[in-house]
Amino acid sequence: MFRSRSKEDSATRTVTEQPQVRDPQAPKGRPTPKRSEAEALRRAVVKPAMSRKEASKRAKEARRAALAKQREALLSGDERHLPVRDRGPVRRFTRDFVDAKWHVAEFFLPMAVVILILSMMPSIQLRNIALLMWLAVILMIVFDSLLLSRRLKKQLRARFPDESLRGASAYALMRSMQMRRMRLPKPQIKRGEAPR
Repeated sequence: MFRSRSKEDSATRTVTEQPQVRDPQAPKGRPTPKRSEAEALRRAVVKPAMSRKEASKRAKEARRAALAKQREALLSGDERHLPVRDRGPVRRFTRDFVDAKWHVAEFFLPMAVVILILSMMPSIQLRNIALLMWLAVILMIVFDSLLLSRRLKKQLRARFPDESLRGASAYALMRSMQMRRMRLPKPQIKRGEAPR
């Protein structure tokens, strides 16, 4: 049951088994890096942190650098460094679709300020006008949002039949509620242009 292998078996095994030597001319599956690239890679790989404090400091620096790249991408529209919620052809088309047209919701803040000022006036007539304006603004925003959502879904189904369209309408509505100059990622097309 528990017997040791004989010395002869081990001797024959070592003779038959030889280490596999790779042919230097055989391809490795990837090109050999240049010396300058290899040295740069070696320099980039820094020794692990010696202390917990140093590790947290490096993590903060890496996070700060990633956030800076993300911020630049939001301003320039660079797809590679955008946050996950803004990436992809569906989201890019949605942004362009919203940015190409005027929307009532983007003027909500200025209208709200005017309505609030009117509602603080001592005159009852001005207060009634402010109340009617609130109602009118809300109805216009709801109507415009429904139209936007419907047209966007139709366009997305036609352009991206195989892509997942989940969350695109909510993304468009949130973008339409922001004033154009405050939108991030920054608008890449002018009003009236056809979305790409």
